[in-house]
Amino acid sequence: MSVKTDLENLYITDEDQWLEETIKLLKSRRFSELDLKNLIEALEDLGNEKKRAVESLLEHIIRHLLLCQYWTEQYERNAGHWESEIVGFRTQLKRRLTTNLRNHLERELPIIYQDALLFVQRKTRLKVNFPQQCPYRLEQLLDNSWFPR
Repeated sequence: MSVKTDLENLYITDEDQWLEETIKLLKSRRFSELDLKNLIEALEDLGNEKKRAVESLLEHIIRHLLLCQYWTEQYERNAGHWESEIVGFRTQLKRRLTTNLRNHLERELPIIYQDALLFVQRKTRLKVNFPQQCPYRLEQLLDNSWFPR
């Protein structure tokens, strides 16, 4: 059995070991022995995972900003918590953000906003009139000193 076939089987049975072996092959420049099909899949998964992580953080920022700005009934009681959550999510997002991921968020902002909107509408039991389109620019969403109030 060839190294490539062994790697293909290893990908199915032990992805962590497959990754270690693939890294060894790459470092030793033994490119012809690589399991390219699964390497491409793993790289695509990695890229998608990073996108999902920054999308999730941005959605959480938007949720909390909407609650701060529009759920006036709960503002006094919850503002400190919401604002501290926003700062925490922004910090995590900035640590992960690259130019490509920032561009991705810019493109996906309308979709991410709709997901956040659905959440806050349910949380407030549809008693709050939130904007149907995102009222925030990405720069505002990422700026730790910016709050809508």
